Amino acid sequence: MMLLSMKHALHILLIRRMKCFFRLWLPRFQAPLLKETEADQVTVQRILLVSLSNIGDAVLTTPCLQALHRHYPAAVIDIVGDPRSQAIFSACPYLGRLFVLDKKAGWRGRLALIMLLRRQQYDLAIDLRSDWILSFIRASRKLGKLSSRAGHDLHSAEKHAAALKPLGIHDTPETRIWIHARDRLFAQNMLDGWAERRILALGLGANFEGKIWPVEHFIVLVNMLAGSFDAVLLLGNQQDARRADVFSQGCALPVIHACGQCNLLETAALLEHAGLFVGNDSGLGHMASAMGTPTMTLFGPGFPARYRPWGTAAGWLQSQDGTMQALEPAAVADYIRQTWPWVRP
Repeated sequence: MMLLSMKHALHILLIRRMKCFFRLWLPRFQAPLLKETEADQVTVQRILLVSLSNIGDAVLTTPCLQALHRHYPAAVIDIVGDPRSQAIFSACPYLGRLFVLDKKAGWRGRLALIMLLRRQQYDLAIDLRSDWILSFIRASRKLGKLSSRAGHDLHSAEKHAAALKPLGIHDTPETRIWIHARDRLFAQNMLDGWAERRILALGLGANFEGKIWPVEHFIVLVNMLAGSFDAVLLLGNQQDARRADVFSQGCALPVIHACGQCNLLETAALLEHAGLFVGNDSGLGHMASAMGTPTMTLFGPGFPARYRPWGTAAGWLQSQDGTMQALEPAAVADYIRQTWPWVRP
C-alpha cells in the first residue's frame, strides 16, 4: 500500500511539474510563431498567380486574388493570364505585371514566358492552371493547384481558394472584376438614356451549341417578364449577332444590341447597369455575378454545383434530361419570380 501511495504521489508531482513547465515555456515558443506570421505578411512583397484561360474560369480565380491581397496587403501581384481573359485582371489596383500564356504560341511562346518570369524573384508563387510552370519559377515558396480528386466535391471557386490554405487563408470571397472609368463612360454612352431604367441583360450564346437555349425560348421568357423591365440588353460576341437579330424581331421590349461591339471590361460595365442577367452557361454569367448583378444561369449539360457563377445573388436551373430544349420558359420565369420577388408576375 505504501509503495502504491508513493507511486501515486510521484505521478501527481510529475503532472504538476509538467504543467509548470508548459506555463513557463509554451508562451516563449508561441510568441516567435506569432511574430513570424506577422513578419511573413510584411516580407511577402511580390507574388505570382497563374490564372486560368476561359473567361468564366478566370473570373472564378478572382476570389484567390482578393484573398491574397487581404492576407498580404503590401504585396504586388503579378498574374499569368490567357489572351481570351487577361483583360479581367487589367484594372486590378494591386496588379504588378500581366503576363500572357498563349497556347497557340507553342513551345517557343512558353519558353519566352518562362524567360520573362525568371527575371523576377518571387516571395510566393501559386499556379492554379498548369503542372509545370512552378518548376521554372524563382520563388521562396510555391503552391500548386488542388488535385481534381481532392476538389471533387467543391465549387470551382472553393477549389482554387483551397490552394491557399497552407498560407492560413481559409475564406473564399465573391468574384470581382475591376473596371476603368473609361469603361463606365462607354457603358453610359452605349445605353444612351437607358442607364437609369430597368434593364434585363441576356446572353444568347455559349461556347458550343449544346449549351445554348433556343432563341424562341428567350423570346417567350422575356415577354413573360416584360412588366418588370423597360428594355433588353443583348450581350455576346459577333457570332451571337444572328441570334440577336432573330430575338429582336419577336421581343415585346426595346432592344439594345451590343453583341460584338464591346471588349470584356466594357461588357462588365454594361452588366453593372442591369437589374438581372439571364443567360446560358458561359463567361457572361460569371462576369455578371462578379459585377454584383443578380444572375440566372441556364444549364442543360454540365455540373452547376461546381461551375455555376459564384455569389449570393447567383441562381441557376438545369433541365432534367441534360438538354437545353427541355428547359421550359415558364419554369425559368417561375424560378426568377421566386428568387427575386421584385420581378412581377
